[in-house]
Amino acid sequence: MTIKQVILKQVYHVLMLMAKIFPAWGLALPNSGNVKPIDSLYALQVNDNHKQPFSFAQYKGKKILLVNTASNCGYTAQYNELESLYKQYKDKLVVIGFPANDFQGQEPGSDTAIAQFCKLNYGVSFPLMAKSIVIKGNGQNSVYQWLTDPAKNGWCSQPPVWNFCKYLIDENGVLTHFFNQNISPLDKRVVAAVNAPAK
Repeated sequence: MTIKQVILKQVYHVLMLMAKIFPAWGLALPNSGNVKPIDSLYALQVNDNHKQPFSFAQYKGKKILLVNTASNCGYTAQYNELESLYKQYKDKLVVIGFPANDFQGQEPGSDTAIAQFCKLNYGVSFPLMAKSIVIKGNGQNSVYQWLTDPAKNGWCSQPPVWNFCKYLIDENGVLTHFFNQNISPLDKRVVAAVNAPAK
């Protein structure tokens, strides 16, 4: 971990304290009408961190938390919380990281360097995908096209606004929630959504 990354790890505590003081910083969007997707997430396939094909169909029957990640961000310490959430609810939840360099160049590393950083510094054991583009525009990852297009997912047009935004998919492939970076993976709203029965 670089000196910058050590400092950013401490900055995270300040950021989350500020988010508690200013609750409006935490954007949470629920799929209140339980709108079903038009296209299936399970039909999508991307490459994982090892350049191997990764199919979402293998997680039918589990909740899926998709998170765009970065190694040099003030929110990078959320890797710890994502890993805790994953370990606690591993029987019914998979966390999947999507490293991206879309916000101020905060993920400059290669896929190999990203995997080593996550494992060494945060003990990450949940799946990581190959580094890609998650914001809208040319080259956007197909999963994030699905997450941010109501014509595909049924209701949500919210793109990631920064690193560590979270999208929750239920056991039936329905996008149920968006949580921005100011909402901890261990926030009671996230935990409640993970534990909620599929509709």
